[in-house]
Amino acid sequence: MAKIVDTPMMVQYHEIKAQYPDAFVFYRLGDFYELFEDDAILGAKILELTLTARNKNSENPVPMAGIPHHAAQNYIDILVDQGHKVAIVEQMEDPAVAKGMVKRDVVQLITPGTKMLGGAGADKENNYLAALRPNGNDLAMAYIDLSTGELKATTIGNFNDVIDELSSLEVKEVVLRKDDELTIKHQVANQLGERGLVISWQSDVTANATVSFLTQPLTSIAETETTAMLLNYIFDTQRRNLDHIVPATSYERLTYLKFNQDTRSNLDLIENTRTKKRAGSLLGLIDETKTAMGGRLLKQWLLKPLREQQEIEKRLDLVQAFQNDFFTRGALQDDLKSVYDLERLAARAAMGTMNARELVQLKKSLLAIPSIKTTLSATEGVLYDAGDKLDSMVDLAGLIDEAIVDDPPVSVREGNIINDGFDEKIDTYRRVLTDNQKWLAQLETDERKVTGISSLKVGYNKNFGYFIEVTKANINKLEPDRYERRQTLTNAERFVTPELKAHERLIIEAQAKRTEREYELFVTIRERLKANISRIQKLARLVARLDVLASLADVADNRRFVRPTFTSHNMIAISQGRHPVVEALLGSGEFVANDVMLDEDNAMQLITGPNMAGKSTYMRELALIVILAQMGSFVPAEQAELPIFDQIFTRIGANDDIAMGQSTFMVEMAEANLALREATAHSLILFDELGRGTATYDGMALAQAIIEFLDAHIHAKTLFSTHYHELTALADRHDSITNVHVGAVEDDNGELHFLHQIQEGPADKSYGIHVAALAGLPRELINNATTILSHLESDDVVTDHQLVQQSVTSEKHDESQQVELFNVDAVDSETEKVLEHLDKLDILNMTPVDAMNALNDLKKLRKK
Repeated sequence: MAKIVDTPMMVQYHEIKAQYPDAFVFYRLGDFYELFEDDAILGAKILELTLTARNKNSENPVPMAGIPHHAAQNYIDILVDQGHKVAIVEQMEDPAVAKGMVKRDVVQLITPGTKMLGGAGADKENNYLAALRPNGNDLAMAYIDLSTGELKATTIGNFNDVIDELSSLEVKEVVLRKDDELTIKHQVANQLGERGLVISWQSDVTANATVSFLTQPLTSIAETETTAMLLNYIFDTQRRNLDHIVPATSYERLTYLKFNQDTRSNLDLIENTRTKKRAGSLLGLIDETKTAMGGRLLKQWLLKPLREQQEIEKRLDLVQAFQNDFFTRGALQDDLKSVYDLERLAARAAMGTMNARELVQLKKSLLAIPSIKTTLSATEGVLYDAGDKLDSMVDLAGLIDEAIVDDPPVSVREGNIINDGFDEKIDTYRRVLTDNQKWLAQLETDERKVTGISSLKVGYNKNFGYFIEVTKANINKLEPDRYERRQTLTNAERFVTPELKAHERLIIEAQAKRTEREYELFVTIRERLKANISRIQKLARLVARLDVLASLADVADNRRFVRPTFTSHNMIAISQGRHPVVEALLGSGEFVANDVMLDEDNAMQLITGPNMAGKSTYMRELALIVILAQMGSFVPAEQAELPIFDQIFTRIGANDDIAMGQSTFMVEMAEANLALREATAHSLILFDELGRGTATYDGMALAQAIIEFLDAHIHAKTLFSTHYHELTALADRHDSITNVHVGAVEDDNGELHFLHQIQEGPADKSYGIHVAALAGLPRELINNATTILSHLESDDVVTDHQLVQQSVTSEKHDESQQVELFNVDAVDSETEKVLEHLDKLDILNMTPVDAMNALNDLKKLRKK
């Protein structure tokens, strides 16, 4: 069989594809981008394209799918959003003058981490691309948002913290060093890939002046090398000017309040865990920002609250100043509504992708700054100082206003973007065009008069130029040879004259020169902006900060938040604290507020009470108040005195991680282990129903051991909710442990009513059967369960005092002895069978039907 020989075009395609084997190659052919071979087959499926073939009639047709170049961005976004890369191949020379095969090359590689976000739904989101390199036992990490130029670096001690930082930043793509591939491929790349991250590889390259400048602020060699690798990857893939990237800054994770992805999810910080939407989250509640960059900054503050009290107080001072001056805040926010995304506009100017409409957006944004400065200059103190720092940039705003029309077209190469009077040459060309248009109109009038044909018209067609059109019904009225025939239509004939040809040349020449001159001036103005990008970016940061602080003041006013105070005595004193999201969902006056009091002598609360009564809400509201306070926000309470926390740990909810091979109980123990190993006396720990994922004896033993370990070794502020009522006796042995419970009352009809109020002391019982009744379980089942519970409670049970004496931390305790709930030796054989059967039940994993069957089995055992 003869060897298949590629055409020159396919040879060129294969050479490019070999350089980008993991990317879809969009190969430009005329007005289309074409996909070939495997790219075409997969691309047609993902993008719902028609799959065709090149050389259909040959023995080996090449699969092919095409995309119009003007609609390519939508298709690129679909592929990139699904984790793919797209290499854009353009013609590098004019096909009309090219000799042989037209030269083509990749002009940009678009990846999940380099996609330029923007527009509705994405304007308040960052799109970070990260890079990692091992540094001894640590990992150096750098990340960048190409759409804003933000560039940061850090060093992280262990891989789990790296994963958590990547999750917090919502990174979609990670760059690794190609030369490290053999040593870290299985350790890092595979684990990142399992979590859905796109992995890219970059070889080391010689440092250049740009990389050296951008990494100069970094002092760590590892961070410098990692950042340089990230920048080289950006330069290699984007192949365009990136002057908007700001010099890198290094940060320490420990300078911020630390909490992991589980805590972010448990507290619904960024999105509602159930719906996966911003609505129903803390961010959704407090985001009253008016600008895209303000929205992004607010999210960053929420994810990285501060630990430096002085910096927190600076933010709180401005929030309070805005809250105290309603009219200044309102005027500022009205002006902010006119401010577009300065960060991303600056980036587009640097990369040469800014169009005239975006120039107008920048102008409108800059024209709002003098008004903002005037508003703030009428105040005193911190608001005046904040306004004084703003650069009005009247020079750039004036330039754009003078040069660019108010409503320019999207395309910058078709003219009509420069104002009259800005450039003499453009004005001259426009006069020529205007004069010729008048001449054409006069020509039409004169020819109608001379020929007597009232329907005669002078028109234009881009393929045939200017013409005189006469309907065929009137052709006989024309003098012979008056016009030169140019085109025949079904119902008309089109003609030209020497004079019309001459004016056509003048018009086309003037249009071409005008369009060319307008584009030149537009590029000149854009270059002027590029020279001032650092000014625009600084202004953007200051405006975003004002936007966030005014937003927080709005929230404080509208939702009755108060300014928190910070104490060095490691004391929590919250009066009438509230869960802000739950309160908003319930409506005004329906949420029951609670006090939270913990000090140096009382570090832990054991919380008991029925399900659905509000234990988890009480725990979560404390964490949210801490996060809000340390990000520089007022908090939902009547009064709040807090220490500065270093970390927050949560174990809330019953979740498994099947993908990583972890059961619900394993996840529970892993999260508990993280807290026990990393928490300090300055941490906040929230443990909700710890130990419930296993058998009763095991769960209670572990819960008690964890409580006593926290009390003996860590001394962190801890809220520990439990249904193991026997654990409440620990408060008698440990001075730092206090019992509280969520109040509930049972009416004369046996119905349970939740008070949602935290009260001192332990709950008298769990009310589990009452909650089951509220859930709608069959009445027969509820009655049966009540009977069984009565029998169990009537038997001799180990007292609370006896349980505590069995503490695993007690010197008298036999470590091999199982903590017992019931004194089995004191019951009869019939009850013993019931208890043994009951002990084998896995309540957490039972369906309602399973529960009914289990209760029926217990009933049968009791009757035997």
